[in-house]
Amino acid sequence: METNYFEFYNLPETFQPDEAALKRQYYALSREYHPDFHATASPERQQEILNLATLNTNAYRTLSDFDLRMAYILGRHGLLEEGKQELPSDFLMEVMDLNEQLMELEFEPDSEAAKRVEDEVNALTQTLDAGIEPVLVGYPGLPPDARPQALRQVQTYYLKKRYLLRIRESLTKFAARS
Repeated sequence: METNYFEFYNLPETFQPDEAALKRQYYALSREYHPDFHATASPERQQEILNLATLNTNAYRTLSDFDLRMAYILGRHGLLEEGKQELPSDFLMEVMDLNEQLMELEFEPDSEAAKRVEDEVNALTQTLDAGIEPVLVGYPGLPPDARPQALRQVQTYYLKKRYLLRIRESLTKFAARS
């Protein structure tokens, strides 16, 4: 089992960590595991220090980024495995509709239609963000038996955001061409 980044930084598992504490831990460990301070150590210890320095960098990179952190937590709980991801059919229908509008834009570029799709994606994103906020805020305080339900809500949010991101990327490509 790989190292738990939250335990590595001595922080609770949370979707909204204390950014200052995270940065302090990162800098403290960066100094502690800096290879220059271990130049006279045995080759084995130098390799161990190098591994810890790499772990520190990877942990910070992951935990300091909202989307990477969310994927990391969901992954740790086995919620990003292929075939275990179902989204509500009403959302899939909305996405299908947006994708059809994008396909129409491919054949008939129309900046007003593109703007409507973009506005729809933005509205969906804002609704998603507002809906998940209380779950993200409340997660650390949940009793262990209530966490799986919260994690499933976060999983649904994360997957929906990925869909919307792909639509946004398609819109960006369309905008670049027109």
